[in-house]
Amino acid sequence: MGKKQHQKDKIYLTNTEWSESFGGKKPQLPINSAFRRLPFDHCSLSLQPFTDPYCTEDGNVFDVLSIVPYLKKYGVNPINGQPLSFSDLIKLNVFYNADKQMHCPVTFKVFTNNSHMVAIKTTGNVYAFDAIEQLNLKPKYFKDLLTDVPFTKKDIITLQDPNALQSKNLATFYHVQNKERTEEESGKIKNIKTVNATSSEVFNELNKFDESNKIAETSKILGIEKNEEEKDADFLSAAVFTKGRVAASLTSTTMDVTTKQENAVRDEDSVRYDYVKKKGFARLVTNLGDLNLELFCHLTPRTCDNFIRHCNSGYYRKTIFHRSIKHFMIQGGDPTGTGEGGKSAFENGAPFADEFKPQLSHSSRGFLSMANSGPDTNRSQFFITFRSCKHLDKKHTIFGRVVGGLDVLSKMEQIKTDAKDKPLETITIQNTIVFVNPYIEAQEEVDRLRGEKDLKNETPKDRKGGVLHSDSLIKYKPAGVGQYLNMKLFKRPSADEEDAFSSVETMNKLTSKKAKLKDSSSMLDFSQW
Repeated sequence: MGKKQHQKDKIYLTNTEWSESFGGKKPQLPINSAFRRLPFDHCSLSLQPFTDPYCTEDGNVFDVLSIVPYLKKYGVNPINGQPLSFSDLIKLNVFYNADKQMHCPVTFKVFTNNSHMVAIKTTGNVYAFDAIEQLNLKPKYFKDLLTDVPFTKKDIITLQDPNALQSKNLATFYHVQNKERTEEESGKIKNIKTVNATSSEVFNELNKFDESNKIAETSKILGIEKNEEEKDADFLSAAVFTKGRVAASLTSTTMDVTTKQENAVRDEDSVRYDYVKKKGFARLVTNLGDLNLELFCHLTPRTCDNFIRHCNSGYYRKTIFHRSIKHFMIQGGDPTGTGEGGKSAFENGAPFADEFKPQLSHSSRGFLSMANSGPDTNRSQFFITFRSCKHLDKKHTIFGRVVGGLDVLSKMEQIKTDAKDKPLETITIQNTIVFVNPYIEAQEEVDRLRGEKDLKNETPKDRKGGVLHSDSLIKYKPAGVGQYLNMKLFKRPSADEEDAFSSVETMNKLTSKKAKLKDSSSMLDFSQW
């Protein structure tokens, strides 16, 4: 009780009370001062949930159906206004759980607006940063956790960092500030307030047709195709291991329950490489003469396939040998001519793994080998040895040798170089010719085998009496020492054989008189396993 106990009992409202508590007009703030956050699963251009996401190296995510028309019209990044092209976009592979929630494919944590999300540039797979930090950064294991594709620290793209959300502020977006739109008014059906059921169905079909045309046009511009549904393994593409979904669904609460074992599916290249039995032959036509090459396709199929694809596509034409060291080697295959460029002939130009063979060694002059920047980083660059270089064994993949044109190789070695080992006289690959391509015959053999095999009868029934049996898996014939083992010796006896073996009469014949029969329904030893 005091003199000021009723001080707040006024007969009027202050300006603050009126604006905050009683619905009065609030003061207008500058647009840049208000923080309006973009949700993590929304397109930065349409501001709507994305369905087919692509991103830039800055981590800005766009839906492909929104960004393609925008780039065709403006040609700049909708976020910062800098020039942007279709080739700068990176396709993202986003993973969803059974509840259609976006999650990390390794930790299975559901993404939220507070999740730290990253993407790998070489593969486009989206992970939680915790998984990348614990499994890649700390152990220094720079391979994609799902595909084993190599990457570097620079290839880690941050899509969302809860501690740095300024890049998600809608008020700072270039297209928001400039009010740029890409809506095509012509050809678009306007919203009609009242229509009958028939008209509504017609409009829906037209909208679907328009959407499908838009998707097809976008895919054509980007040079991509929609991913098909996951294929089942056949008798050629079945791996010796399963997909692991039964075990994962047993121990995980985020995956759908799976009770059917399925073989993992090998990629088509690996299937074709199994039937490569011959060597390949090619020629490099240079301004100093021809180099005839013998390719060890049967020993290093992936590396030779990469080289032959580049030769057939003209990738090496007009390229130079940018590095030459006398009594060591000469290097080429880089379209930029700097030693820092080049892409593989496989999907997205991704690097591929080494293929070391004990019977191949840099033991003499003229061996053809892959240049790289570390383990499993092969792309397009190669080198030819001037002498024995056995210290390079198990560091660079040998995939061929020079069988014709050693005099041309000697001319290359005699050309002087500058301080950076670049030849002072330009040595150019004018053309590439492939004489023997064993991969064509291998593909024909695969097609022939698949044509003869009835795939419908290849996989037997997966379940017998409600119990999963191992014969739902496609049989795999061992290719190593295991092919000489008689598997019948390791076959478990059937139920009838066990009963016969466990009977008293049979046991009396096999065991001594002092042996005691404890249980006639079970085996006494493992001699028949």
